Amino acid sequence: MVERPTLAVLGAGSWGTALAALTARNGVPTRLWGRDRMALAAMAASRRNQRYLPDIELPPGLDFESDLATAVRGAGMVLIVVPSHAFASLLAELAPLLDAGTAIAWATKGFEPGTGRFLHELVAERLPGRAAAVVTGPSFAREVAAGLPSAVTVHSDDDAFAQQLASLLHAPNLRAYSGSDVLGAELGGAMKNVLAVATGIADGMGLGLNARAGLITRGMNEMLRLGVALGARPETLIGLSGLGDLVLTCTGDLSRNRRLGLALGRGIAIDEAVRQIGQVVESVFTVDEVARLADQHGLELPITAGVRAVLHGEVTPVAALRALMAREQKPEYPQGLFGVQASQPLRHC
Repeated sequence: MVERPTLAVLGAGSWGTALAALTARNGVPTRLWGRDRMALAAMAASRRNQRYLPDIELPPGLDFESDLATAVRGAGMVLIVVPSHAFASLLAELAPLLDAGTAIAWATKGFEPGTGRFLHELVAERLPGRAAAVVTGPSFAREVAAGLPSAVTVHSDDDAFAQQLASLLHAPNLRAYSGSDVLGAELGGAMKNVLAVATGIADGMGLGLNARAGLITRGMNEMLRLGVALGARPETLIGLSGLGDLVLTCTGDLSRNRRLGLALGRGIAIDEAVRQIGQVVESVFTVDEVARLADQHGLELPITAGVRAVLHGEVTPVAALRALMAREQKPEYPQGLFGVQASQPLRHC
């Protein structure tokens, strides 16, 4: 029997609500916290998140709490599901509130805006000495909440905690895997949002399925090259947190980042596109941090650079595409996938 500690899910948007509903259905004592007191009261009364998941009935075992201190009091685990730009400030609020043994996890995808630091670095700095894990993978909130088949992966330096959290999430319609490459899992979950904008732009411009496939494949190449430079494991990036999430986000119209790209490709201004989506679009914050990391490691990531230029209004989508297509002809992998000559065995990768 897996121990079922009380879980506090912090963030009552679509993904936080979906995960809280999942764990509550799994018999985990679950509290859902959000900053909007009135919205939480409405959710408790109607058993629905009318703004984000109006068609999903929330389980009776899910509790709602608008006071942060009360939400985390006595919790064995805290799962943070807020946008990346709000992550650091929430950690600061949590620091004096958590019990000594409370473990920390997050299903947020992105970096600290302005620094490019990974979220696990912020956790280690603000909440040191705790078991910590990231939950990521190809998982649209609406489909998870509806009980459609899905898969996620939990990565932690603490194998026992990764297994424990994965067991709490694992359900008849959700497979939860585990791993120990926190950096790689975070990179895949963040970088795929940038690449989804590129495929969305191409689809919005009506460039066809060939273009979409090419962008996904070459985008995967950019993710792998940056990941290896940072010390991520290649197998992590070709797994659920990298390739899996990339394919989902680049092809599924539930993706806010893809929808942003679609709007830009159709000629809609970025401010209006974000307004129409009505939720945080992580790529707007993430693209600068991916570009900063690439510069630090001397890497040329042309798709990422093109998306950044479009989102900053420096070029039009048409001009960005023209620049991509005008790049010189070259071998697909001139030095092997990880900078090793193709004639050599891929050792220690």
